[in-house]
Amino acid sequence: MTDDDTTVNEPAGESDLRDRQYGIYQCNDCENVVLTLQDCDGGMTCHGQVMERVTDVNIDIQPPDVKQVLLDAFGLPKPGLDICLCVIGEGPMPPADVAEHLDYDETTVRRYLNRLVDIGLLEKSQLNREGGGFVNVYHSIDVTEMRRDTLIGFYAWAGEAAALIEEANLTKEEYLDEDYSEGLNDVFWEKFESES
Repeated sequence: MTDDDTTVNEPAGESDLRDRQYGIYQCNDCENVVLTLQDCDGGMTCHGQVMERVTDVNIDIQPPDVKQVLLDAFGLPKPGLDICLCVIGEGPMPPADVAEHLDYDETTVRRYLNRLVDIGLLEKSQLNREGGGFVNVYHSIDVTEMRRDTLIGFYAWAGEAAALIEEANLTKEEYLDEDYSEGLNDVFWEKFESES
């Protein structure tokens, strides 16, 4: 806000990247671009040269929604996140206790618990019952390990997304260089439908 209470906006289609919790650096000699959560001014290099921090981008970047990020990167919608946070916060729990605590269907809870184990956010073990038999219980992995693994998992997903964007850019470039009878829209979507 300014003194006259009017909102100051960035120009349409431009995003300022200076005061972010992450840094994006680019090489001035090649097309290498890197993302880091650490402050690397003067430390990030490519070809033996210090990379330049990117401070703005000419497209409008919408802030991500945590639910959408977890859904896209890990296939984990809100119920899965609720279940994960419940187990992390309440300690080792069998599916029935998680279902009761969250008022979710136990079948849904079991499905998400197994998915969370597959992702690597939770672990499953068996406890012997006094009257015989056993029960599966779910518990959190080490928080430091979880932080590292989820960041690496997200970076791997982001790398896959970046590779798709680069392939899309190359498809557009190829279209402009070739004489296609179809429009870019048809060529573009046909290319990616055939690969999915």
